[in-house]
Amino acid sequence: MEPRNKRNTKGGIMSKQSKNKWLAKPEKHDYPAAVSYLSLIYDEKIAGKYAQALAKAPMTSFKAKDIFRASRLPLLGTTNSHVRKNQKKLVAGKKLSPLLLIRDPSHGKLVIADGYHRMCAVYLVDEDSPVPCKIV
Repeated sequence: MEPRNKRNTKGGIMSKQSKNKWLAKPEKHDYPAAVSYLSLIYDEKIAGKYAQALAKAPMTSFKAKDIFRASRLPLLGTTNSHVRKNQKKLVAGKKLSPLLLIRDPSHGKLVIADGYHRMCAVYLVDEDSPVPCKIV
């Protein structure tokens, strides 16, 4: 079976077999960003506890399409400046920071605490791509 191709941010074709490059662990600034976002959903104390748990969590990975299905979030396209910026990094071979994810069983979904725009950029390149993340 031939790999499905997707258009990159410059209109060219990128093979589904393109290798996505990731940092070995999330960047330090990702945790305060996660707290900022999570504080909109949970109180600050719980948001802080999630960030601490994420910092201690081991690295794992899930397919991009599965993360999207579990999160129930809409896919942002390349008209979004942050998605476009992350796609350009992928095309240039620059490494992206892994995602920070929270399981929210009370709402039956996955919360992308940090990395939503990176997730969209990767999905647009290859929805079957394994995406490194930390999850609690």
